[in-house]
Amino acid sequence: MAVYTQVSAEALGEFLARYDVGELVSAKGIAEGVENSNYLVETTRGRFILTLYEKRVNAEELPYFMGLLDHLADKGLAVPPAIKDRRGVEIQELEGRPACLIKFLSGVSLSHPTPAQAEAAAIAMADMHAAVADFTLDRPNSMGVDTWRPLFEKCGHSLNQIAPGLHDDLAHAIEHVTANWPGDAFDRCAIHADLFPDNVLMLGDDVTGLIDFYFACTDIRVYDLAVMHSAWSFDATGRSYDAAVGDALIRGYSSRFPLTDVEQAQFPTLAAGACIRFALSRAWDWLNTPADALVMRKDPLAYVRRLKHYAPDLVKHST
Repeated sequence: MAVYTQVSAEALGEFLARYDVGELVSAKGIAEGVENSNYLVETTRGRFILTLYEKRVNAEELPYFMGLLDHLADKGLAVPPAIKDRRGVEIQELEGRPACLIKFLSGVSLSHPTPAQAEAAAIAMADMHAAVADFTLDRPNSMGVDTWRPLFEKCGHSLNQIAPGLHDDLAHAIEHVTANWPGDAFDRCAIHADLFPDNVLMLGDDVTGLIDFYFACTDIRVYDLAVMHSAWSFDATGRSYDAAVGDALIRGYSSRFPLTDVEQAQFPTLAAGACIRFALSRAWDWLNTPADALVMRKDPLAYVRRLKHYAPDLVKHST
């Protein structure tokens, strides 16, 4: 989440008038994240999230995301579906951007999850995977393995402005991991693809919501767990690995979907791929984020250090 597009009180009031949600009381921009512009909106009838979709989210793909959230909500999962206006429309336009008003979920996102919280979150992910068994829509992974080299080449040698040797480290890692990427024999389904701790809401050890599905796609099911493992099992710098949290994630997920021998053997490659994906997207944002955007840039090297944990031989220079 972030704020790139500013919304005036007048425009927001007119927007809310399309819905049966009461009148505007306040709106506050949410700075965390990097993808879309988000506001916490309070009206006379409650709280909502307003999301304006920025350039990285293709407006033509919004029906996929809305359909997935509606599907999961209908299955009883704690996700935030878009709210329909009086005409039954979910996707609107505001300040020249596609926009949705989204259900607000209670709970807080965690900075330092405990093993018990990690296990509960992994079970919630597994329940999500079970719930999409009959979900029929399909979306390729917009940040999948085939996109890494093109994004790497767009960043080019500017990567070395972030850290000396980063260009060569990522080039070597991409070559190795893509050559060893698992094939079509692995189970595929709709995955979240971005289930960081800040995309899970919790009260104590209970999961109250899974949010921010705008990288959701059809891909290798266990890759979703690998993304989660790389996101939850380290401190923010990527220097310190918490084995208790990492083990709890595997244990929680395996209680619903036991990992096969092949999945266990390929898990380091999947996790290394997750590290490459986030190192690249963070690097691109680091090099290209507008100076006046209300957004928190995230350190690409935190994921290069994680990559070194999963594949020690692939990182030689930049950490």
